[in-house]
Amino acid sequence: MGKIKVNDEEQEIALPLSLSELIKQNNVLQPDMVSVQINGEFVARENFDNTAIEDGDEVDFLYFMGGGR
Repeated sequence: MGKIKVNDEEQEIALPLSLSELIKQNNVLQPDMVSVQINGEFVARENFDNTAIEDGDEVDFLYFMGGGR
């Protein structure tokens, strides 16, 4: 087991866990549109499957919105 923060909320997770699995566990809406930071560093989408989540990580799911003038 490990403790992480996801969007500033603490979670207990079973380790080992990949980023892709974390996205599924958190029921992330539009997973094909989400950007992810782990400990302040962006993770390339092609690395989601092989990026391991570790105890103490801080993960942020981000959506970039366009628009405005």
